[in-house]
Amino acid sequence: MREKKRLEDMLANETNLIRHSDDISAYFDLAREGESVDADLRREIDSLRQLVDRLETETLLSGENDARNAIVTIHPGAGGTESQDWADMLLRMYLRWAERQGFETVLYDYQPGEEAGLKSATFAVNGEYAFGLLTSEIGVHRLVRISPFDQAKRRHTSFASVFVSPEIDDSIDIVIKPEDLRIDTYRSSGKGGQHVNTTDSAVRITHIPTGLVANCQNERSQHKNKERAMSMLRSKLYENELEKKRAATKKIEDSKLDIDFGSQIRSYVLQPYRLIKDHRTKTEIGDVDRVIDGDLQPFIRAYLQMRRGEKQARVFNIAAKCPNPDCNAFVVKGSLTEDQLKNMSPTTPNKIWSTTCPKCKTTFETKEKDLFQLPAR
Repeated sequence: MREKKRLEDMLANETNLIRHSDDISAYFDLAREGESVDADLRREIDSLRQLVDRLETETLLSGENDARNAIVTIHPGAGGTESQDWADMLLRMYLRWAERQGFETVLYDYQPGEEAGLKSATFAVNGEYAFGLLTSEIGVHRLVRISPFDQAKRRHTSFASVFVSPEIDDSIDIVIKPEDLRIDTYRSSGKGGQHVNTTDSAVRITHIPTGLVANCQNERSQHKNKERAMSMLRSKLYENELEKKRAATKKIEDSKLDIDFGSQIRSYVLQPYRLIKDHRTKTEIGDVDRVIDGDLQPFIRAYLQMRRGEKQARVFNIAAKCPNPDCNAFVVKGSLTEDQLKNMSPTTPNKIWSTTCPKCKTTFETKEKDLFQLPAR
C-alpha cells in the first residue's frame, strides 16, 4: 500500500507541474494581449515555486526510514519555568508546521508544568516523509529573551530538547528469493537405521546475502527437512531484521545531547536583537515570528542538503604499496574524507608502519610520509 501511494503521489505531482506550467504560459499569452494578469501570474509562480521546493526537498530524503511517520518528544532543560514555557512554544511551532504540511498530528502524552509550559510532551506526525523532514530538529534548542516571568524584566536563556524517532510497525515482510539460496544435501549423522546410510536426506540452506545458515536432518524425508530448514531460516532472517531496527534506533538514541549550554543545534534570539541561527548549517533567519509560527522549511532544507553533502564526501584510502615485484598490491591502513585530508598535518612523518600484504603474505615496513592516498571505490 505504501508503494502504491508513493506512485500515486508521483503521478499527481507530475500532473500539478504540467498544470502550473500551462497556467503560467496562458497568463503570459493574456499579458501579451494587454490583459492585466499580474496578480494571478504572481500567485501561480509562487504556487509553482512552493511545489518545486517541496519536490526537491523530497529528493534529499533517501534514508531507510525517511518516508515513515514520526514520533516527537519534547523535554525542557535548564531554566525552570522559563524552559518549560519554551518547550510549550516548540510544541506549538511543530504542530503549526505539521498543519502547514498537511500532516496529521496525534498528541500521545502531555505533562503540564507547575506554573506554565510543559514538563514533557510526545506526539505523532503522520504523513509521507514526516520522519525524514523532522530529523533536522533532533537536538537541543536554545531561546534567549526577556522573561515574561521575571518582574525585573531580565534576559534569560532557556533550553529544550527535541527527539524524533520513526514509527516502526511490527510487521516485517521476509522475502526470500530463490537465487539468494544455496541448498546442500548430505547424509544424516544421527541414528536412523539403514535409511541413514542410503539417502542424502539432511538439508543445509545458506542465505547468501546474509550468510545465515539453517540445517535440518531430523526427518526421513528430504522434502520435510527442507521445509523445516526454510522455516528456521525465515525465523533467523526475521530476527536479523529486528536487530537492524534495534541498531538504527540505538544510533538515533546516541544522537541525544545534554539539555544545557554548549550543546544546542539552534538558537532563537528574541532580545537584544531578533535572529534564529542553526549552528550546524549556519542558516540564519531574521523573521523570528514566521519561524516560531511553523515555517521551518529553510532550516529543514539546509540540513538535508548538508546531510547529502556529507554522504557524498569523497573518501580516500591511506595505503602502502607491497614491495614484492611479483605482487604490487596496495595494503590499506585507513580511510579519510577529503576534508579530513585537507585539515590533517602529519605529526609523525617518519613513524614506521609494519604490515603484511594480504595477497602475497609479504611482511614489510614503510614510513607514514611515504603512504599513498588512493580514492576509495
